Amino acid sequence: MKTFFTKSVLALGVATLVSTAALAQQIGVSVARFDDNGLTVMRNGMTEHEKTLDGVSLQIEDATDDVAKQLDQINNFIASGVDAIIVNAVDTNATEAMSKAAADANVPLVYVNRQPINMDTLPEGQAFVASNEIESGTLAAFRMCQDLRAQGKSAGARAYMLMGQLSNQAAVQRSKDFEDVIGMDMCNFITLIDKQTAEWSRDKAQDLMTNWISSGEEFHAVFGNNDEMAIGAIQAMKASGISMDDVVVGGVDATQDALVAMKAGDLDVTVFQDLAGQGAGSIDTALKLAKGEEVEKTVFIPFKLVTPENIDDFLAN
Repeated sequence: MKTFFTKSVLALGVATLVSTAALAQQIGVSVARFDDNGLTVMRNGMTEHEKTLDGVSLQIEDATDDVAKQLDQINNFIASGVDAIIVNAVDTNATEAMSKAAADANVPLVYVNRQPINMDTLPEGQAFVASNEIESGTLAAFRMCQDLRAQGKSAGARAYMLMGQLSNQAAVQRSKDFEDVIGMDMCNFITLIDKQTAEWSRDKAQDLMTNWISSGEEFHAVFGNNDEMAIGAIQAMKASGISMDDVVVGGVDATQDALVAMKAGDLDVTVFQDLAGQGAGSIDTALKLAKGEEVEKTVFIPFKLVTPENIDDFLAN
């Protein structure tokens, strides 16, 4: 009798475990690269949100900036039977194949942070979670224009622009934002001397800024498509003995390093992109799609301007 009871309890326990496993929702996540400060914040937002959800398990993979590897990861997720896939695209021009693979397998897919090239033709069961990049560069550039005016540079100011990877929609849009703002009547006193890609990298931005400084061109402002590049430019200028009081520097993302640089008086403008919120939002959207619920094709999480006047609001975060 005791043996029968023990076996019955064991059988019930195994059945419960199998049932729980069957109910658990698996989400495959492919992130463009792990060695990126901003994407690390987004990834941490995902893992923190995962802890608050019952029966949800994330498998997060590093695509190491390799388009082919990322597509392989997506195909592997599909083959393993995940309930949904989240993609932070390596190359936003290469997302059509990813969308097709997921759609053909009837697996929901959510793009996060980087807008896919096929945004207007996303299949059913696919969505995009991010912030509207038209806001990011525009907010930063307009504040930089105001700061230059306040410094008495309205008779003429000269600027450099550090661009992200040109295969990335955010880099293209943020660069266009800056050029659109300096084309406005209020800001057309700003001349763009040069613009080049530093591929989102602090080190590459430092090298590029050093080269620009060595050319001897007078300049008054530097806009980085992200904070990492803005910080790299700051490092180059400080190493060359340039006072940061004489240059307006702007970036995007409001990373912790950027906030420290702003507190030190080196960075003048950045824009808070709620990367952790994007990560959490992508999971919520993926779960809704996995349940067959309707979601908006685009889920935008607002950008917020960060300046020395309101920086303490963001340091508290």
